[in-house]
Amino acid sequence: MRLRIGTLCSFRREPHSGPRRAERVKQTLPTSQGLGTNAIPRASPWLVLAALIVLVCPSRAAADWLLIPFAGGSFAPETTFLIPEEGAGRKLTLGGSVAWLSDGFLGLEADFGHTPGFFQGDDPLGLVLSSRVTTLTGSVILAVPLSITRESLRPYVAGGLGLLQARSRHAAGAIPVEEDLLGVNIGAGAIGMVSALTGLRFDVRYIKAAGGADDPLARPGLSRLSFWRATAGLVLRY
Repeated sequence: MRLRIGTLCSFRREPHSGPRRAERVKQTLPTSQGLGTNAIPRASPWLVLAALIVLVCPSRAAADWLLIPFAGGSFAPETTFLIPEEGAGRKLTLGGSVAWLSDGFLGLEADFGHTPGFFQGDDPLGLVLSSRVTTLTGSVILAVPLSITRESLRPYVAGGLGLLQARSRHAAGAIPVEEDLLGVNIGAGAIGMVSALTGLRFDVRYIKAAGGADDPLARPGLSRLSFWRATAGLVLRY
């Protein structure tokens, strides 16, 4: 009876034996071999770049496209072209603009303007039978940020380069004008939205030919062609 109890006691003590249990525990645990800096997973450069793009880019497009048909008039003309008619240059102007305008201060614009009868004066029996001035320009817009103006009028300044085309036909074919010039425009205005998709624009531009005077009788510094243009337009946002 004593032998059996001793055997049983020795059998029960076997699992608690220090060296064997430590060895078994050691075998079940993962070794630390190879767990260095090389074992730490590294983020892919492409994943880092994608995360930066998500953080930097806004969740919505912070810019608007604006379609602006306009009407107005030209005034205060100067030219070296020999057009001896009183009242020339003060005519109705029609046109349109396509603009990309951000919520910040930057914008871009393509502008088309057409002024029929530009060189014709007040006398219907004048020497100029028909004429026109057409402009096609691209401009950079600097506007007051939308965060400041909110829903009120948004002032801006604009300036750029483009085509300044002048045409005229005279009685008896005398002194015709057929000029395609490099034009410069600079101006200012304001845009006000009356609804989510429509608004109004008021704009004043100074437009001139980049070339200087080419007539010996012209005043020094006088442009071959220059004029002011004031317009009001309907803004369609999309």
